[in-house]
Amino acid sequence: MDVFGKALTDIYKTGEADILWLHNSYGEPEEMPLEFFFRDDEDMPVLELQALKMCEGKVLDIGAGVGSHALLLQAFNVDVTAIDVSEAAVNIMKDRGVKKALLQDVFNYQEKFDTILMLMNGIGLTGTLAGFKDFLIRIKDLLHPGGQVIFDSSDISYLYEDLPKPQNQYYGEVSYQYEYKGEKGNWFNWVYVDEETIKTIAKETGWNCEMIFDDGEDQYLVKLTLA
Repeated sequence: MDVFGKALTDIYKTGEADILWLHNSYGEPEEMPLEFFFRDDEDMPVLELQALKMCEGKVLDIGAGVGSHALLLQAFNVDVTAIDVSEAAVNIMKDRGVKKALLQDVFNYQEKFDTILMLMNGIGLTGTLAGFKDFLIRIKDLLHPGGQVIFDSSDISYLYEDLPKPQNQYYGEVSYQYEYKGEKGNWFNWVYVDEETIKTIAKETGWNCEMIFDDGEDQYLVKLTLA
């Protein structure tokens, strides 16, 4: 059930929505501010604006949500394809004017691009550290020679300042569940990868890794190119 999509549709169509709750595997449920997904360049953090400036050639925006990044790229005449697995999000993207908005899972995608973009910790959709490693191998098939992958991630070790880190898995692996109007979606895995681990796995899988920007709050922007 696309609980997230229902919430996005409500706020998009009416300007109002109930609270979208995000349950997690590490603490109390969090309230998700839906307006955040519809922000424009004036409301975007420096990290995201930097990532958008770096986009070159044909761009694939993975996990594009309601298309805020894709719309900005389009405004600068960038050839961008925006994909998401939420049908509701893709419908909103199209309605907002994203020219190439596709209901598509990246793991089943075939086209080639010059830049692959994953913002708002989009790399998290790989789910686990093993999934992240597999993804870095798989994503090579989607890049033209000389292409680049741009994404942000976070080090969430701060969550465990007063708690023991998990013993049986990487501490950046978490699970989430959306709840909206009393309906709960399925739990899904998400991963936040610290800088050193990104560098290590990138090297293991044949990538050059460059840390582009650090916001000083445990969030950073990464650029990968094939070694």
